[in-house]
Amino acid sequence: MRLIFMGTPDFSVSALDALHAAGHDIACVYSQPPRPAGRGKKDRPSPVQARAEALGLPVRHPVSLRNAEAQAEFAALNADIAVVVAYGLILPQPILDAPTHGCLNIHASLLPRWRGAAPIHRAIMAGDGETGICIMQMEAGLDTGPVLMRAATPIGDTETTAALHDRLAVMGGNLIVNTLANLPDLTPQPQLEEGVTYAHKIDKAEAAIDWTKPASEVDRQIRGLSPFPGAWFERDGVRIKVLGSERAQGTGTPGTVLDDTLTVACGDGAVRLTRLQRAGKGAQDADIFLRGMPLPPGTKL
Repeated sequence: MRLIFMGTPDFSVSALDALHAAGHDIACVYSQPPRPAGRGKKDRPSPVQARAEALGLPVRHPVSLRNAEAQAEFAALNADIAVVVAYGLILPQPILDAPTHGCLNIHASLLPRWRGAAPIHRAIMAGDGETGICIMQMEAGLDTGPVLMRAATPIGDTETTAALHDRLAVMGGNLIVNTLANLPDLTPQPQLEEGVTYAHKIDKAEAAIDWTKPASEVDRQIRGLSPFPGAWFERDGVRIKVLGSERAQGTGTPGTVLDDTLTVACGDGAVRLTRLQRAGKGAQDADIFLRGMPLPPGTKL
């Protein structure tokens, strides 16, 4: 098929690669404009733009798609379909209507659960047992369109957003290729009215760890916010991010280190911190971290 690909972050790259490898004619790739990044604050292209250029594909990065000129340029590509994954711009109706078969979105949840911006984070933080990928026919509402195909996967007990992100990215690429291969035989299924939840954008204010909460909730917060923005606690005025954890045995005053393996008491139960990061330093496994910053049993975090 002749298609337009629209995506921006790392999560989108797997789908672009899968569509390219499947032999589709990618007429153009749309991505967010380059942003200042790094110490020099020089403009850096998005992961999708960088990958598209490496594949020799034309790239556009309009600031908006609401003006008539941008919409005319999009329509002039005469695409059979547009594939959208974490693009970052709202698509107005003329854009949604331009391709012959409309626009398909690769969404990282089992819709209607976790519509919105942060479905991977929210699924882990809520303690969901599974999540997945939906290929959705886009319409004007926020992730409200009918679903053409879906695939589910369990969420591991120690899985972080980073690890689940990578698995779902590959699943999304495989599923969109399968969807396009079977498109004439698929019937879009309207989403159920029951079970709708919204994955609101992650607020950095959610990242401070409250050790008085149950261990299950603290563990999910740590894993759900890893790697960004990273759940954190302070010790002697130093902010420390926790990027990995697991449930553990133990009781004590919330926030107290219980043993030499960095098990910390919570309001109910305990968690073992497995990967940490000090400001300005790289992430480290707990045993290595403790060599540089000892937190012996009895330490109050």
